[in-house]
Amino acid sequence: MIVLLTGGTGGAKLVLGFHEETAPEDLVVVCNTADDSVVHGLHVSPDVDTIVYTLAGLIDPAKGWGIRGDTFAVLDQLQRLGNESWFRLGDRDIATHLTRTRMLAQGQPLSLITATLCRELGVSSAVLPMSDERVETRLSTPEGELSFQEYFVKARWQPEVLSLRYQGIEQCRPAPGVLEAIRGADLVAVCPSNPATSIGPILAVPGIREALRETSARVAAVSPMVRGRSFSGPAHRFMAILGVEASVAGLAGAYRDFVDVLVIDTEDRDLQPAVEKLGIDVKATSIRMDTLDDKRRLAREILRFSS
Repeated sequence: MIVLLTGGTGGAKLVLGFHEETAPEDLVVVCNTADDSVVHGLHVSPDVDTIVYTLAGLIDPAKGWGIRGDTFAVLDQLQRLGNESWFRLGDRDIATHLTRTRMLAQGQPLSLITATLCRELGVSSAVLPMSDERVETRLSTPEGELSFQEYFVKARWQPEVLSLRYQGIEQCRPAPGVLEAIRGADLVAVCPSNPATSIGPILAVPGIREALRETSARVAAVSPMVRGRSFSGPAHRFMAILGVEASVAGLAGAYRDFVDVLVIDTEDRDLQPAVEKLGIDVKATSIRMDTLDDKRRLAREILRFSS
């Protein structure tokens, strides 16, 4: 069994690579849910949906999120009626959120709802939210506190971020199956997602980091950056906010208590000795995933590196 910890579009690329290179039913994907938001009264789980749509073959490959070929008639009408439209919900995408919101109102947990969506969309891999309890990444800025979606989508990650916190993290628990999957895995891989806002919330759920330290599986992590700059989004900025150097060496320091091997880009090979001093094995390769072949190749290499 292979367990992947992920959030965001970068992580989804590697998830697809593993899905294509392994038996899908042997894959367990643990998703960040601290980006979840209520939009027009609907509960939206962006990272969960990106993974589900990716594994179902529905993802819009150009955007990396949403459903391929979706239309936006409902959103256009909402805007015409005076509603905000900065969070882009497609018409078919809205069906997912309506279903989730209805099931939550009936008292069903997010993990069961996600399993139902996977079954109905033909996804045979297990997709698990990090927790059934509500956790929200909150960002402190000079203009006030923002949710992650307000900062990332509405403000296009322009405001200065002074600090961040995971609201509700102390009271939450891992979703059913998360700890069992990590402890029983043959391989655990941390995808190249934002260490602060995608992977950070997962690691902060009580019990998950401890399970990663205790598992007998090899734990690998893939860097989300090259030469101190993230492929997309503000991951490097957030590392600095957390007091972590925006480099693969800083990433290694943040993950050193549970990671066995760090996969870095060949352009960062000069930092390999600094990472190895932390007791972490280092493998350098191309970590860019522009094509499906790239994604599959990287998945194969991680499997080889971790054997």
